[in-house]
Amino acid sequence: MLVSACGSSSTTPTAPTNPTFVATLSPANEVPPIVGAEASGSGTSTVTMVTTKDAAGNVTAATATFVVNLSGFPANTPINISHIHQAASGVNGAVVVNSGITAGQNVTNASGALSFTASNLTVDPALANSILTNPAGFYFNVHSTLNPGGVARGQLVRTQ
Repeated sequence: MLVSACGSSSTTPTAPTNPTFVATLSPANEVPPIVGAEASGSGTSTVTMVTTKDAAGNVTAATATFVVNLSGFPANTPINISHIHQAASGVNGAVVVNSGITAGQNVTNASGALSFTASNLTVDPALANSILTNPAGFYFNVHSTLNPGGVARGQLVRTQ
């Protein structure tokens, strides 16, 4: 009996993995810090990436899901956009993964709270590798009508 196999372990993708990050969102973390009515808000964002890696451990495909929970904002605060930026704490950076939400889609309730999810967001594999390597070099934030430059922000911290 003869058994034969061919293949290259360097190109065989591994099963998808789900690295998870959390960002503790605070108006005080924005640059400059938020003052006024929306300064009392806070929240969290959980970012889960579904990645496929090659045998060398490099990401070859990635998508992200954002789960955002906000509270303490004034009632009826519109959250118009949210995304991941690339920059260290205290520095403003470019948007690298956008949630795709639109103005008016997400508004805090009468208690100033809001939860929303943005799913199946495409992440460039090289960017996903960068986030995995240095999550603290990226931050998540949300923007309101009153604070269009950002109302609450937090650096990514890997939890899984």
